Amino acid sequence: MTSIRQLFSARDMTQGAPWKRILEFSVPMLLGNLAQQLYNTADSIIVGRYVGDNALAAVGSAGPILNLLLALFVGISTGAGIVVSQSYGARDREGLTRSIGNCIALSAVASVVIMILGPLISMPMLELLGTPQSIILWCRDYLNIFFVGIVGFFFYNMLSGVLRGLGDSVSALGFLLVAAALNVALDLLLVAKFHMGVPGVALATVIAQAISAVLCYIKLVRMRDIFDLNLKTMRLIPAVAMRILRIGIPSGVTQAIMATAGMVVLNLTNAMGETVIACNVIIMRVDGFAMMPNFSFGQAMSVYAGQNVGAGKFDRLDKGVKQGGLISLAFSSVITLVLLFLGKYLFAMFTETESLIDLASRMIRLMAVGYICISVTQVLGGVMRGAGDTVRPMWISIISTILIRVPVAYFLAYLTRSEEFPHGKPDALFLSLMISWTLGMVMTIVVFRRGKWKTKMYASTAEV
Repeated sequence: MTSIRQLFSARDMTQGAPWKRILEFSVPMLLGNLAQQLYNTADSIIVGRYVGDNALAAVGSAGPILNLLLALFVGISTGAGIVVSQSYGARDREGLTRSIGNCIALSAVASVVIMILGPLISMPMLELLGTPQSIILWCRDYLNIFFVGIVGFFFYNMLSGVLRGLGDSVSALGFLLVAAALNVALDLLLVAKFHMGVPGVALATVIAQAISAVLCYIKLVRMRDIFDLNLKTMRLIPAVAMRILRIGIPSGVTQAIMATAGMVVLNLTNAMGETVIACNVIIMRVDGFAMMPNFSFGQAMSVYAGQNVGAGKFDRLDKGVKQGGLISLAFSSVITLVLLFLGKYLFAMFTETESLIDLASRMIRLMAVGYICISVTQVLGGVMRGAGDTVRPMWISIISTILIRVPVAYFLAYLTRSEEFPHGKPDALFLSLMISWTLGMVMTIVVFRRGKWKTKMYASTAEV
């Protein structure tokens, strides 16, 4: 019973072998990201099978707009996790209590803003992006339902980020697995049985996320041994909120930049027609699984760095980088091989259209090497963010996505125009991704080795 309790409790990453602490944290994170991806994949499979390829394209076209409006908050939740991990590493109960309380208050404020703003701008943004008329109303309905029910998304992301900052990735995993199972069941009920189409997919996701947020909150309330959580501690304290925002906003800007680049390229994707849009949706869903080890180990390294910086154990960072990096590379290499050899069978789960499956299979081969590059970027970027420097990773993302990916995509599309492909070949969309990932890795290695991010590390220690 004691070992089970320990499994679902905060984990100290400042003690023991670095690779063991990183792996203990990362495996539940990896499974949690798998469950998260099941949300989107279940949506796509069910809507593609029961409604059709156009409905599948609608869910995919709504994604970049959703990502753009939610990006800043996702970044703030990353900053929250870093602040929490540093306070926990320093064994600062009062600071930890203030940080968690302000995380909840910020979530409430952000929820109200998006619930009002989202439905007002969804249709204008879809029209601006040139979304095909055949799917635009489905896209609008999907977005509006998601925005109205945004509270669950915000609170789950923030509270699960707090749990991970405490080293407890197992509890977040358990809650997410419950929500993922519920999401699939509701998808089948609302889409397959009640024929609600694309709106049913959005409603299922909103309900599932709200339940996972409630479970996270109940877990945090019960962790009275390391911090206090009540209405009094949930008030905004400007200094604490500003520290969370100062660390989190660059991560949010990074997410927003990636979402903006996705929207700009989506304009090109939409011009290529519904088949390419559907292909993009399928690849991005499978891509989500391929990226899971990278994001999981990136988050693990962020928490590992945060706790050790808070504890003043800087010597453990170098060991953690080497050991965590090797583990991440091994995971991403295996998954890349699986995509190369079994990708066609994965794509067949989404559609029965052979031409669409063949197109997606060809595109994933163009991107394969990029997944290994991203694993390096995520590990080194995770360490820099955990140490308190979220600005340098932000600039790397700006350069690799805005200054490299977008121009390269349009340039390659221009070069490949023909009578058959008046707006260019779809290869341009995915080859540009691989190029940006590769150059992003090179820039991250250079910045990390120069070591200027360490000045933020020492400044963070002084603030804890």
